[in-house]
Amino acid sequence: MSDQNDIVNKADRNKIYFLVVVIAALLGTNAYLFFKDKHQTERYANVSTEKDRLKLEVEKIEVELDKVNALNVTLSDQLIKEQGLAREKIAQLKLALQQGQLTQEDLIKAQEQVKELREFVRTYNETIIKLEKENLRLKSRMDSLRASANSAAMHAAELEQQNSELNARVKTSSALKAANVTVVAYRVKSSGKNIEVTKAGSAKKLSVSFDLVPNPLAQKDYHKIYLRVFDPAGNLIANENNMFEAEGQEMQYSSSTSISYNDDNTSYTMDWINPNQFMKGTYAVILYADGYTMGRSEIALR
Repeated sequence: MSDQNDIVNKADRNKIYFLVVVIAALLGTNAYLFFKDKHQTERYANVSTEKDRLKLEVEKIEVELDKVNALNVTLSDQLIKEQGLAREKIAQLKLALQQGQLTQEDLIKAQEQVKELREFVRTYNETIIKLEKENLRLKSRMDSLRASANSAAMHAAELEQQNSELNARVKTSSALKAANVTVVAYRVKSSGKNIEVTKAGSAKKLSVSFDLVPNPLAQKDYHKIYLRVFDPAGNLIANENNMFEAEGQEMQYSSSTSISYNDDNTSYTMDWINPNQFMKGTYAVILYADGYTMGRSEIALR
């Protein structure tokens, strides 16, 4: 009887040991699964956090590139190419992060790419800042050169104006001037002899005599002399085809001649035959030479 009880107790103890082992195994399995699930959850959380961080970092890099472009600095072909490659890489990273299908290995690779982009942007920014400073320096130099050029142009214009005024004064000073201008009316006999008259009815021509004022600036050469005659009514008596320039404008002249000027006190005379009948009253005569008024006089006929 005692032996049977011992056999029963031994069988019960074996069952208890087995149950303990099973329970321990189950507990171990549950613990393994718990910690594995916890690790995967933490790992997933870490991956998600890293994705968000990388996404934010990529967006910051893109903003930095946009800020650099806003500086409106002229870029070289190499810089434009490098920026284009960077933007392509940014677009690829943004797409991969948006799709969310990134393994831990992909994240590590993305981290390296972001690191490279960050370094590129840093170097790129430094290059752009240098270019901007250089552009400002060149602009300042160009402004200075432009100001100097404008100043030189203004000075040149002033000198040109002064030179023009000086040339005008020289030209005016070198023009011949007449003195002792006198006008005499004549009738012409059939023999060709000139008889001085004072009556309009018998006058046929006017003879204008004048001396030349000594002028060392005047050219010792032939000078064209123009005569304009105005009747008592103030009308110019001239052929409409006879034109010359004086006092800055085109004029008609009644008669012209050429004289040789040698600055030797020579006296000169110009004859003018009236194509019309003389009228009673005062005739005015004006002489021109070298583009300026040379002298004037008048004669009254009864």
